[in-house]
Amino acid sequence: MWTLPSVCARPLRVVGVAALISLLAACASVGGAGGPNRGRAPAAPVVTDPAPIVSGTMRRYQIRGRWYQPAEQPDYDVVGLASWYGDQFHGRPTATGERFDMHALTAAHKTLPLPGLVEVTNLANGRTVILRVNDRGPFVEDRIIDLSRGAADALDLRTRGVGEVRVRYLGRAPRLGGGQVLQRAAVGEAAPVASAPLPIPAIASPPVWLQVAAFATRAEAEAAASRVGAPALVQAASNQRSYRILLGPWTDPNAAERARLAVAERGFGQAALIPGG
Repeated sequence: MWTLPSVCARPLRVVGVAALISLLAACASVGGAGGPNRGRAPAAPVVTDPAPIVSGTMRRYQIRGRWYQPAEQPDYDVVGLASWYGDQFHGRPTATGERFDMHALTAAHKTLPLPGLVEVTNLANGRTVILRVNDRGPFVEDRIIDLSRGAADALDLRTRGVGEVRVRYLGRAPRLGGGQVLQRAAVGEAAPVASAPLPIPAIASPPVWLQVAAFATRAEAEAAASRVGAPALVQAASNQRSYRILLGPWTDPNAAERARLAVAERGFGQAALIPGG
């Protein structure tokens, strides 16, 4: 049996996700805007210099026992809950290899092509923005998109933390930028609320570790650990017959999954998230 190390008893070197992600680019044709406009006045941007889809971000992947298959989705037009992320990831690489700027108008999505553009509308106040999608997430069951802090501010969602939005896929993103504010609620305008908002429960996540790989000898495990790209822990099984490489722990499943994808890009395709204490 494996025994996870005690965080209190033994100091660990926590992975720096910024050191892990490598950029894989492949040329692709421009995607269509897709989805009905439904009479909205602001026009979708015309992208004349589309960035190539990052091929590594289109692979099928698994988290918490659920599989996700990224794909082109020209008719994607979904209403659901949005959350946001900021300071903890500011300056770190996103799934595309771009640096996350929490003040920029960007977002994370589980399955849309990266990088891509989406139109997001806050259904509580009518504010609408176009966001550059350059990351994967959120891996919380009831959320459909994770907003940067800047995007959450533009939509007036940050103070609440979570809000109902409509997300419409517009197609490929330009090589740079792509975010813009389309519509703001007028000053003093009452927000169109059909009913009182439901309370959003707090979600407490247990610690998660990333098992990079397992080997028959410590020497093999330590040699492989040097290729991970971040400080790693080599741990022996209780029977001393095998050794595994561990990174972590994380309490944020989104951060853990970003690290798993980054490690997989470095050749450790068997890397898996495991619960820990």
